[in-house]
Amino acid sequence: MANRHLSRSIVLQSLFEWDLNALEKKAVGEVLGRNVAEFAPNKTDMPFMEKLLDGVMAKQPELDQVIEKAAPDWPIDRISPVDRNILRLGLYELLFADRKEVPAKVAINEAIELAKQFGGENSSRFVNGVLGAVYKEIGEPGKDEQGKKRKRDIPFEEMPIERLSGAVVYAEHEGQIYLALVHDIFGHWTLSKSKVQEEETVEAGAVRALNEEIGLPIEIEQEIGGNEYVASHPESGKVRKQVHYFLAKAPYQDIQLIKKGGLDDAKWFKVADILELNFYEDILPIVTKAVTVLVGRGGN
Repeated sequence: MANRHLSRSIVLQSLFEWDLNALEKKAVGEVLGRNVAEFAPNKTDMPFMEKLLDGVMAKQPELDQVIEKAAPDWPIDRISPVDRNILRLGLYELLFADRKEVPAKVAINEAIELAKQFGGENSSRFVNGVLGAVYKEIGEPGKDEQGKKRKRDIPFEEMPIERLSGAVVYAEHEGQIYLALVHDIFGHWTLSKSKVQEEETVEAGAVRALNEEIGLPIEIEQEIGGNEYVASHPESGKVRKQVHYFLAKAPYQDIQLIKKGGLDDAKWFKVADILELNFYEDILPIVTKAVTVLVGRGGN
């Protein structure tokens, strides 16, 4: 079964690159092909992605007008590139897609999930507000058709659990403390992490993740926190992803981004410089705690 959420994520990435780099519309198809090859090489849902991308591009002027009417305090050029393309994608499915294929509620919920995954702290609320206003304006289609789906929802406590682990990695260099961070294609600095294999401990999973992703040998010192979120798997349905994060030390050496997986950069940062970086809201507390621990030891 096709994973439509992954497909929408790839289309969103392609729209983001087009918007941010002011590409010609005819070049966006090549961007989509490259992104599919990188992030979903065995993808069988290409027709859906092409149809969705072409539809959003063709209707972009109309979609932008709807956004400006639904959010009059936010001119389209003041909305972040990620958020406005999530809105374009969600509105296209809400207004123009076949409702038998994509019910209105699915279009809205998928856009909100993309905002939670790739947007900023307030993105999901903003996207929900704009799409919700449009949904009410068009008469709330499908409002009474959700009963069967709700009965099939798996309770949170019964969802299968997938373990992941990662680390806040630091190094000491010339009397300064540096943190190793990775940057994703949606403009956020974040932490390396990986799915924990069945035979691994979460500590071993973190060590492997850092080595595979940015080539750093690390020494785990302590666990500093974690987070949990629900993701949709194309075969097993909703999965609880539990992420463990550790504080780990590494030698101060060149970072090489080896395993990309949606990443486009990796760098060392002085602790004092990370305050200016753009983090996901669930990652910032982890980084903050790590810095607190390091500063408490007397690091700079």
